[in-house]
Amino acid sequence: MHSLKRALKLKLKNELCYIRTLSTVSDIRIYEVGPRDGLQNESKFVPTDVKVELIHKLAAAGIKNIESASFVSPKWVKQMSDGTDVMKTIKRSPGVNYPVLIPNLKGYETAMKCNIEEVAIFPAGSEGFSQKNLNCSVEEGLKRFKEVAVQAIKDGLRVRGYISCVVGCPYDGPIHPKGIAKITEELFAMGCYEVSLGDTIGVGTAGSVQRLMREVLNVAKPENLALHFHDTYGQGLSNLLAGLEFGIKTVDSSISGLGGCPYARGATGNLATEDLV
Repeated sequence: MHSLKRALKLKLKNELCYIRTLSTVSDIRIYEVGPRDGLQNESKFVPTDVKVELIHKLAAAGIKNIESASFVSPKWVKQMSDGTDVMKTIKRSPGVNYPVLIPNLKGYETAMKCNIEEVAIFPAGSEGFSQKNLNCSVEEGLKRFKEVAVQAIKDGLRVRGYISCVVGCPYDGPIHPKGIAKITEELFAMGCYEVSLGDTIGVGTAGSVQRLMREVLNVAKPENLALHFHDTYGQGLSNLLAGLEFGIKTVDSSISGLGGCPYARGATGNLATEDLV
């Protein structure tokens, strides 16, 4: 009898958490990453005019934050080699934000010629992924990104931070939440207005997301955090619900679930925007 009461109490608690989560869904802010994160791993080059059309259609659909381009070296990500053309061609809708991904000061200087208003920087949560994705240690990556953040803020731009591999790494395995909390704290110290926590290879579970959030919320407020899930094992939405229970209001997603990372083999697309909606 005692075990039955305990089970019923736990079930009621979970249902109440789910109801509270659903009650906040209407307040969710969508941060669309399809034109950048979604397309970057496509093997066939997507023409510039197609990328521009996609961005225009997303804006017409009511999306207010559309990550539109990346200014990484074309040597490493050829799909994003037309970032300047994309940003100079798009017709910007009032009230829509068109951020771009920036790897270093060189990329920032190129992007500044395109009338940008927001940049995103992207340190890794593991040494293995940092070496593969950025060709440097986590510490060195943070130094590079700090240079970008300082200059961007000086120029009057907003800076958003990403952290890759916050739950697991294809090279280092499981990632401890304390390390992610430390990087989160450093990004806010640089001046980031928001930090997006990315499960880059999609190995997260509701439990690992909850452990991560408990640790990160020791150094950040929920309104300054975002969630970024990949759906490798079909857990994207359940992981999202686990994160929403902690008061997170911003979610990264990609139209049609497009996405993947050239340095994270086996990882599939992002959480689909249409599933989120």
